[in-house]
Amino acid sequence: MIASAGKILISTDSNDDANFHQSVILIAEHNENGALGFVVNKISERTLNELAEFSNSLAFPLFEGGPVSNEYLYFIHKRNDLIPDGALIIDDLYFGGDFKQAITLINNYTITTNDIKIFIGYCGWNKNELETEIAEGSWYVKNYNHSTAFAEK
Repeated sequence: MIASAGKILISTDSNDDANFHQSVILIAEHNENGALGFVVNKISERTLNELAEFSNSLAFPLFEGGPVSNEYLYFIHKRNDLIPDGALIIDDLYFGGDFKQAITLINNYTITTNDIKIFIGYCGWNKNELETEIAEGSWYVKNYNHSTAFAEK
């Protein structure tokens, strides 16, 4: 199976990168330049309100999205009706959008962990890099499954 937006990657025992040990990754973007995804099964020890700029927010869970740009937050969600400007990944799943609006909706309890997942950092692959890793046996590729992408662990 080929990796594309919406696919789930599960690390295999032959994946020797410590960043990805027992990782489940959702591919959010895949194009001619490479791929971008998020580790969906590694919850962070920090919550949203522990970050200085969100100290007035709820104690919403954050996930360790990957080793790239882990000074930034990213998110996926299922509420395109409430969070504009997201990029469609697959079915009713979106990447990004109006983050300020998303935080407001979290803080007023309109959306929950069933609707949105916030990540610290992301996983990135250059052109053909992910395909090479799959061919080498580092990843199992599965179809998107909401319960996998939005599981707590």
